[in-house]
Amino acid sequence: RGAKGSKRVVLTEEGLLLRKRAEEIVELVRKTQRELSSEGRNIAGEVFIGTGESDTVRLFAKAAQKVRKEYPDITVHIRSGNAAFVTEQLEKGLIDIGMVYGFVDSGRYESFRLPGCDRWGVLMRRDSPLAERESVRPEDLWDKPLILSAQSDSGRNIFSWLKKEPGQLDIVATYNLVFNASLLVDEGMGYAICFDGLINVIQSGLCFRPLAPALCSDGSVIWKRHGTLSKASGVFLEKLMEECGAKRI
Repeated sequence: RGAKGSKRVVLTEEGLLLRKRAEEIVELVRKTQRELSSEGRNIAGEVFIGTGESDTVRLFAKAAQKVRKEYPDITVHIRSGNAAFVTEQLEKGLIDIGMVYGFVDSGRYESFRLPGCDRWGVLMRRDSPLAERESVRPEDLWDKPLILSAQSDSGRNIFSWLKKEPGQLDIVATYNLVFNASLLVDEGMGYAICFDGLINVIQSGLCFRPLAPALCSDGSVIWKRHGTLSKASGVFLEKLMEECGAKRI
């Protein structure tokens, strides 16, 4: 708060957008400087990764550990968000490698599929009537308050599985990060449809029940087709591909 008579400066929407873009440009310049400063030395630098929430991120962790042992001067940064966040950050050069679900534009990105798939189910309170079941069927959720993923690809799959349109369901909230969704569930707000293995239900009042019929999603690792990876990012990508049993096409 300023002194009496002073004016408080408030940014317009255009000013906020300009500030956001300026911050992105500054971060990109810093990232480029760090990459260039590592040239000519033992492989060093920073690797920026964008992923959604998935137990398959463990593959990234295993690759990072191998990189760390062999190249201790490489630092890995992970940014979490949905597919729109990952592709936007990749397009702007703010991350080097991304993980997404659903369609991959092969004209823009090189990619490979991650092994296995992520199983969908319902996160609920242990005192919920559905907790007594081994699995959850579409009709079990038609009259329940639902908390759904904000990702568009996930939404299409879920609504197809539910055999209902969004307007026919009681959608009380959406989420980008499932931990936040778990708090809504814990407070009794509804049932969250999410991937298995993301919330430690053993130490909480929550439980997870898989969908029946089963619904799974395949993840892909992507990077810009016409971009140039830094040496550090190239090393990480090779280790990740080894971990996944994938090969460059």
